[in-house]
Amino acid sequence: MAQSNHYQTLDVQPDATQAEIKQAYRRLAKKFHPDTNQATANHDKISQINAAYEVLGDPQTRQSYDQELEYSAQLEAAGFSERGMRSRRQRTEAAQEHYRKQRQAEQDADDQLKLWIKRVYTPINRTLNEILRPLKSQMNELAADPFDDELMENFQAYLEDCKGLLAKARRSFESIPNPPSAAAVAANLYYCLNQLSDGIDELEYFTLNYDDHHLRNGRELFRIAGGLRREAQAAVREIPR
Repeated sequence: MAQSNHYQTLDVQPDATQAEIKQAYRRLAKKFHPDTNQATANHDKISQINAAYEVLGDPQTRQSYDQELEYSAQLEAAGFSERGMRSRRQRTEAAQEHYRKQRQAEQDADDQLKLWIKRVYTPINRTLNEILRPLKSQMNELAADPFDDELMENFQAYLEDCKGLLAKARRSFESIPNPPSAAAVAANLYYCLNQLSDGIDELEYFTLNYDDHHLRNGRELFRIAGGLRREAQAAVREIPR
């Protein structure tokens, strides 16, 4: 049986664009993450998805991975049997070791992690607090009279601020590729930002039609985003220093 690879894990073709890979990752993460879909939640599957996106989401690491796949294909084309080759686990470990050595040769992993935390994680974490913290008080103020023009304008101004802060956080997230050791942190931040984007949309729908369904959805998406932020914070503390 042919060895499964990261492209198969994300259900994309080897010639997929980076945008298509990102879309596939987001779709699968939403499907299997326990915070969004208990029915299909799968810890092992989400770990495989994160590992695949860690490699394919970065054009440089993806190029190295493609070379590994091409080398394996050449071996099979040359007639090497599965029995004659190393076990799947040994081959995977060898590829991972090759990848680690290559990354270490490019730059010191510890310095890379410190730079990412300083320029990406820390400012995003601060920005997320600016978005999430005021929601409760904003909702309480609006609840006094949702049909009051001044209260509604204040709430809409808060949502506009949220959109600006969210755009700022996304720019920070895309400014530097995350180091391998921070993959879990980056995955939680990425999904947190997506949840907030959807939550802001739902709350804006409420300001247009006063449908409580959108209000409940928005609050729930913000709650999930808060949980993902806490998971990112916990993952940072678990990174070996």
